[in-house]
Amino acid sequence: MHSFNTDMSGFQTAWREAYLKIKGNGTQNGIEYPWILPKVHWEQGLWPEIRSGKPDSLPAYLECSSVQKHDGVHNLKSSWMLCANLYFPFRRDLPLIGGFLKQHVSSNIKTVDKIELEWAEKPPRAPATLLGEPHGQRGRNQTSPDVAFMFTLEKGGKGIVLTENKFVEHSFYPCSGRKKDYRNPDPGRCMNLTKLYKEPVNQCHMLQWAHGDRTNRKYWDYLKFTPEGLNKLKRCPATNAGYQLFRQQALAEALAQKGPYELVVSCVAYDARNQTLIECLRSTGVNDFTTGWGPLFEGKARFATFTHQQWVEWVRKHDRRGAWGDWLGYVGERYGYGTFTR
Repeated sequence: MHSFNTDMSGFQTAWREAYLKIKGNGTQNGIEYPWILPKVHWEQGLWPEIRSGKPDSLPAYLECSSVQKHDGVHNLKSSWMLCANLYFPFRRDLPLIGGFLKQHVSSNIKTVDKIELEWAEKPPRAPATLLGEPHGQRGRNQTSPDVAFMFTLEKGGKGIVLTENKFVEHSFYPCSGRKKDYRNPDPGRCMNLTKLYKEPVNQCHMLQWAHGDRTNRKYWDYLKFTPEGLNKLKRCPATNAGYQLFRQQALAEALAQKGPYELVVSCVAYDARNQTLIECLRSTGVNDFTTGWGPLFEGKARFATFTHQQWVEWVRKHDRRGAWGDWLGYVGERYGYGTFTR
């Protein structure tokens, strides 16, 4: 049985052969693959209407906002590029995406006012201050969600949806504090959740690695488990496959506690076909991250998920002016989002 990642390798290779006239392959870890373009041609993986020279140019946005694009943008399976193709274009149709988020994320959303890639607040609410992540910038070396949706609440006030975007990934990746080159003297501590939760300063390497250019992280300052979470979890949820979710949850809770938002949502947008990702936290005690992650935590921040298929289907049903026909055709051919599957 093929994995979704393997299936999409073939799908993207076939799409490239049908629509792009580019010779040669790009590389990953020094190995050439047909679904990776030469780096100079990375923009060919973008929907044509957001390429250079267009009114809604993504490269122009990156330059003026100082956002760092991901290193793998020339990979046709890149989730960062998928995020750009699926959500960035709707900066010019905020009512359409606002209706979707109201339906799938929070009924308290009145209007979406802004969409930003790799969002990070400015000091004193920047990740460096809130989470202890120095030397970062939007898109690199800090917790900055792939896409953020800023909105106005039905009863007034502001809110934000911090969204991690996934495509073929198998997990949310293991904790950096367990890497050998970060000199963790006892990675086994991560498996004893009870002791870790009672004594994070002594048990979590993220709070002990103040050497070189690394400083102690502040994730545990904001995260508190529910009784259900403590009962369900078999280890720290960041240990093997939940590191990105863990950090984003901490950021969401930090912003919820310190403002300026009345509602903060940590969210994941994912492909409904990627069962490996959906089940990636099984060894942690969470069989399905879409339903099992949110109940782990107490606090002000909320957790939500939606699928890329749900978003595309929403556009198909609610684009009454027919403005997004070309986009629907593109994402159908590019990613297989031609029909609603979940």
